[in-house]
Amino acid sequence: MSAHSPLRFWLSGKRHAEQDHFFRQTLEAQGWQEGDEQHWEAAWVTGMPPKAAFKVTSPGRVMNHIPGNAALTVKSRLHSGLSALRERTQRHYGASHPHTQRLNFFPLAYEMPHDYPALLEDAAAHPEKRWILKPTNASKGQGVQVLRDPTTAPLVPNWLVQEYIANPHTIRGHKYVLRLYMLIASIDPLRVYLYDQGFAKLASAPWSPDDIDNPFSQLTNPDINALNLDAEVPVEFIDLDRYRHWLREQGHDDQALFNQLRDLATLTALSGAEAMRARSQKDGADPRGCYELIGLDCLVDDQLKAWILECNLSPSLGICAKPEHGGVVEEAVKGALVRDMITLTGLDQPSRDACLFNPASLAAERERAGGFVPLYPSQETDRYLPFIGLPSLADYRLATEIAPLTLSFHSHGVSELIEGERLALYHHVSGSYFQLNDSAAMIWLLLSEGESVEAILEHLQAASGGQVELSTLTNDLWATLSLWWQHGLLAPEGRDISASSTAQSFRKQPGTWRSTLLFDHCYWSISSPQGPVADMIETSLAPLLETSDKAHEASLHILESANGYCITNDSRVISSRLHLDEIVPAITQFCLSSAALDQHLVLDIALLSGQEEHIACVLPARQSAQTLTKLKALARQHGLTLTRGARLSLDKPDILEPLNLPLEGTAFLFQERSHCSGLLWLDGHHPESTEPPSSLAVLGALLPFAMEGGDGLSHSGLSALQHLSQRTRLASAEDGTINQWLNQTLLLSSSHAAV
Repeated sequence: MSAHSPLRFWLSGKRHAEQDHFFRQTLEAQGWQEGDEQHWEAAWVTGMPPKAAFKVTSPGRVMNHIPGNAALTVKSRLHSGLSALRERTQRHYGASHPHTQRLNFFPLAYEMPHDYPALLEDAAAHPEKRWILKPTNASKGQGVQVLRDPTTAPLVPNWLVQEYIANPHTIRGHKYVLRLYMLIASIDPLRVYLYDQGFAKLASAPWSPDDIDNPFSQLTNPDINALNLDAEVPVEFIDLDRYRHWLREQGHDDQALFNQLRDLATLTALSGAEAMRARSQKDGADPRGCYELIGLDCLVDDQLKAWILECNLSPSLGICAKPEHGGVVEEAVKGALVRDMITLTGLDQPSRDACLFNPASLAAERERAGGFVPLYPSQETDRYLPFIGLPSLADYRLATEIAPLTLSFHSHGVSELIEGERLALYHHVSGSYFQLNDSAAMIWLLLSEGESVEAILEHLQAASGGQVELSTLTNDLWATLSLWWQHGLLAPEGRDISASSTAQSFRKQPGTWRSTLLFDHCYWSISSPQGPVADMIETSLAPLLETSDKAHEASLHILESANGYCITNDSRVISSRLHLDEIVPAITQFCLSSAALDQHLVLDIALLSGQEEHIACVLPARQSAQTLTKLKALARQHGLTLTRGARLSLDKPDILEPLNLPLEGTAFLFQERSHCSGLLWLDGHHPESTEPPSSLAVLGALLPFAMEGGDGLSHSGLSALQHLSQRTRLASAEDGTINQWLNQTLLLSSSHAAV
């Protein structure tokens, strides 16, 4: 390109023009012109660009995204990364160690569908907790809702159930979230900044713990609150200067809170660094040509503890608030944010350094940082070594130029195997086996003796007799340490060994509950995870459960799966992708299907049973809660028992054999085979109807609930079901009609019994 050719910027992505405004305005003021996908020196893409764009990044072609940023900006990935970091820290130092406690700044979250069982166990153990449901990769508050019942969480991908922080700090009684701006200026070496300005975004309705279904009270997203037509101020932004001043007026230590926020932001960036490095390498992106501006949303609770809620890709740069409600300051802050970002990244520099980033480059970058406060690396980089473990070589070189740094490690779960002068390592946790060459063996032995990485480098240099350059030795050492670190052979120095040896996972696997299910004169072994599943089975199927020494004829197992729960027997999966409240119905359905005999139909219907021979048959069992309530009332009034399931003889279609499955909340009485006095029709869809249904209508309603052991019914099965359907009586919505029919039926049956 000619020396006189103007520099070009490329604007792309799904966005409104307001998202580009400040970027365009700043660069055009310096003589830049708009280019296109092929011709650009600076790209500003809302959302993610095509992969091909990353392959051409360089110090002279700078993209405003880093490959792999989903490790932070997708809610489920953010939580997974932070959880992995906390679990690793706990494993090394113990749960009560200050290092582990520093990572308690993000709410527990469960990714659907594979974390559904863990969610239910947590909810059952802590019934006081509340939960919030979020799409894992949506913006502007879309789909976010408070979840009253965690068992109803969707068993499909791309949903996250997060613990709801029930004690938010409020401003004038309104819940708020802090929007902070974090800049990852580079991923290798990692350089992280936090802007000194941002906003408190207020909900438009006063917060109340009992008003959980009101999005204007519970959510702070401006796109949602702008819809609150009843609010005097639907969207309100308070800049951080005013917010901190207000905190001090309230007697709070604002600096302590913002120290928390800076630590939180740094640890969050570190949790995603490795994933971004790996993806950048895979996509062929030059780390010198990629940066990322992220919008951090943080909640402050009433103890002034900061919590991270999410990291936003391409944070909004439009003006959300009206001028009188903070819009003027909002525009000023966002404009300055973009200008300072452009200056810090060097886009406005006439020439950009194309060599490997070095301390002099860092000093120049920080001189032009404007309102961006450096987080990492810093004079306190050693505060983050327990979480990094082994920094990248570029990170290490940069950090040691800022402040002295000492790296030391211990072996972790490793047995040393020696044969002559040869050394091999076996890692008991992963099963990895390493046969070491002379150089690697020397490194391992020095590490085992407590030598620091810096001291090991000196030993290697001495052993080489000065024949190998220090940079080559350093590269080789890092390659060896990286391999061991990735496989878990190393743990950082200073860990609490006694605590780490007993440290448990954040979630313990539940034990197994076992019982015996007696159904249709057969004994089934049944098992499930202890906790809410076992409790529900014991409550709902109590009449069928017993302790028995008899041999089990078969088994049923309720298991946690990647999609909720599944039910298996000894040979196959019976049902899968089950919510908690679907488990007992699935067991019941399996019991019914297994009860089919030759020359019989199994009917999934409800039975009103008397003490003697008579049975009133009610169809179908899968009615509304209102219908079931009515049936329970009828059973109590007439001294009848309400059960589910029956077997119909093809030879004697007047005879029904109860299968005696309990219906929720009903009494249970084992019934033997007896005469069917009639079918009671409860029309839940047309309760106002007073005309009796035709036998064909009843037959059509019965067919979906009839099983004969195959896909359909035989001719004799259909004939028997048709015979049963012709014995129907109508029950309207008026209880008098039902009672009159039942009284007549029961009286007639009693007369027959007396004769």
